[in-house]
Amino acid sequence: MNESIVKILHELENQSNLEKTRKIDVPPQDRMLAITKETGEMLNMILRMKNAKNMLEIGTSVGYSTIWCAEAIMENSGKIITIEQNPNKIRRAMENFEKSGTSDHIAIKEGNAKKILEAMNEKDENRKGFDLVLIDADKENVKEYFDLVLPMVIVGGVIITDNMLYPEKYRAGMKKFSEYLKQHPQVKTITSSIGNGEEITIKIK
Repeated sequence: MNESIVKILHELENQSNLEKTRKIDVPPQDRMLAITKETGEMLNMILRMKNAKNMLEIGTSVGYSTIWCAEAIMENSGKIITIEQNPNKIRRAMENFEKSGTSDHIAIKEGNAKKILEAMNEKDENRKGFDLVLIDADKENVKEYFDLVLPMVIVGGVIITDNMLYPEKYRAGMKKFSEYLKQHPQVKTITSSIGNGEEITIKIK
């Protein structure tokens, strides 16, 4: 991993820890709410194992998870499409991508995730093309996000959903989501205790 990426990841990890421990006061709309380092490492490894070239991320925040994924996918000349609605977070993410040297491998779509995904589904070039999808946006719409991205994932592709176990206030709803996946005929899924709890789902048909 090159020094620029290591430096930015380290800076963002420190920022996230300060926010989580309330050592700094950040307005709710500007909080990182990032994945953990362990989840970043897992995503990086999965992308490498799959020799992935195309990834979709729902929920960019300031780009911490995106950079972890870009570090792996850029070696394969791959591309990440990432969706974010908060303009301030997009600005910060773009700065982080530039500093880390990953900008050329990341395309940001700004706006409402459901509307963007619906539009993407209508375009043939986005259908059945993603090797990996990370869902890390508002938890209330997680099922809708999943249903919209599934047609755009290759058979054998992976969908990772963050925050299955933490924060605890989402746990009941995320458990219902996991039960929905377990009954879904097109996928196999498990809930992992890595990070904040990750649902690891594989499209089988």
